[in-house]
Amino acid sequence: MNVLEKNPRLDWLKNPDICPYVYMRPENSIARPGHYHELGWFNRAPIIKNPLRMDEVDFADQIIRLEGKAFAASGMPMPRWVFYDCAIMPGFVAGYAIRRTSATQEMLDLLSPQDDSDWVPLSLFIMIPTLAHQEWVAHNLCSVNSLLPNDQKLYGLGFLSKAFGLWYANIKQLCGMTQWGSPAIKLHSHYGVFEVLTAYTPVHTYANTLTYRVIADVEEWRRFFNPGENPSFSKLYEDAGFEVNPVDELSLQEFQRKIELGGARFFLDSAQIRAQALNAKMKVYKLR
Repeated sequence: MNVLEKNPRLDWLKNPDICPYVYMRPENSIARPGHYHELGWFNRAPIIKNPLRMDEVDFADQIIRLEGKAFAASGMPMPRWVFYDCAIMPGFVAGYAIRRTSATQEMLDLLSPQDDSDWVPLSLFIMIPTLAHQEWVAHNLCSVNSLLPNDQKLYGLGFLSKAFGLWYANIKQLCGMTQWGSPAIKLHSHYGVFEVLTAYTPVHTYANTLTYRVIADVEEWRRFFNPGENPSFSKLYEDAGFEVNPVDELSLQEFQRKIELGGARFFLDSAQIRAQALNAKMKVYKLR
């Protein structure tokens, strides 16, 4: 029995009307999906949807409604053309979906599926390959949990959606962007050790954007359900001699200057990210 089967809060995964889905054009199909990461979490075959078929456009409409409502408060909802040009054509979308006949009224009100649609997306994780060898970019992640009442939230939905996408596509190295102080940083810390590529990013709409890279590590994934520190972190990384203050723009700029000097790679301790307040200072580490 794996960790998912032991946790009663994850009983929703046993619902035969909830399945993972993969939404991508056939040319982007993954060779041998799920063969790289040794993980027994995703045994149910995913629903495969083709975004280039006119008859399946309602699934895209629902995804865009979900994303737009989830990111409305941050001012960063994704334009429809960005979804097609930057996600569908080069990459793919994964997540979980529920049969329309089993969806709650709140889900149906949020996503407004057509009467003849069979599935309603509950989450989305967009992945885009890059020119760097075996490196992908996490473009977007959200779920209905941020929009539903507490008694309808599906525990771990967002986390498992991203884990499923990484597992399915055999992704070894992933870059992503989030804003300092955003709760998303805690979620993203569960997929591997955080290497900071930019601490201050004025080319982005929001200059306080953190750009990170992780080497996908299933042991970190397991710590989502069994919290604890990475026992090898202190053996591989040492204190870089300074801290970063996520709510101080000058601190972010000073950290960015250190990155731009080169000569060292800088990391954050995922366990510390998850344990402390979002506005607290964080130690910065480097390779031993």
